[in-house]
Amino acid sequence: MRRSRITVAGFALAALALAGCGGGSGSSGSPAAATMDTSAIRTSHSPVGDILVDGGGRTLYLFTEDGNNTNSMNCNAACVKLWPHMVGKPHAGAGVDAGLVGSTKGSGTAQVTYAGHPLYYYAKDRAAGDLKGQGIDKIWYVLNAKGAPIKKAVPASSSSGGGGYGY
Repeated sequence: MRRSRITVAGFALAALALAGCGGGSGSSGSPAAATMDTSAIRTSHSPVGDILVDGGGRTLYLFTEDGNNTNSMNCNAACVKLWPHMVGKPHAGAGVDAGLVGSTKGSGTAQVTYAGHPLYYYAKDRAAGDLKGQGIDKIWYVLNAKGAPIKKAVPASSSSGGGGYGY
């Protein structure tokens, strides 16, 4: 009996942690993430338009509640595991403005920014071109080459799976 209470409490805490950073519901563990290549930020064509990706083609996201150029997202370890930060010093690749690539000025590890938006990966994107984080909780979006969020839903017929919502 005691063990089941601990397990239920653990699941409840994990659900609260994910809700705190807009992780959505129905998350069961963290899948193996595709390899991150922080050497570049470039554009790539997707079902929602041309979006920012890293050097390996992995989709980059913004969190609409972040402040410009800050590590302002209030995210615990479970949240960071689901939405890892892009860190490093990438160069501007094809289709992006080098003047828009920067880093956060907040405390902690500097996070890569684009047009002032801190950049994130979504752990459930398993391959280059996946868009499973697009639109989650209406606060996580891909960016265009100008650094603006693209708020289009991923078409159900796209190969990004899950309708783009990561559930």
